[in-house]
Amino acid sequence: MNEIVRFAVEDMTCGHCEKAVTKALGEALPGAAVTIDLKSHEVSVAGDAAKAEEAIREAGYTPVRKSA
Repeated sequence: MNEIVRFAVEDMTCGHCEKAVTKALGEALPGAAVTIDLKSHEVSVAGDAAKAEEAIREAGYTPVRKSA
């Protein structure tokens, strides 16, 4: 079972941002469960934290890992 990793992504502000982050995470971690809450700027993803963080950064956003 994959660990759920949470990130605060304050510069993710709209539906386009949500789609870009979801797409990036889907490519980096195929099949991983991704949940995005735009209101709280939070991304949750099941899988490798380093890969997820890199994917979000490559999509142009600034993720900050949140503690469990």
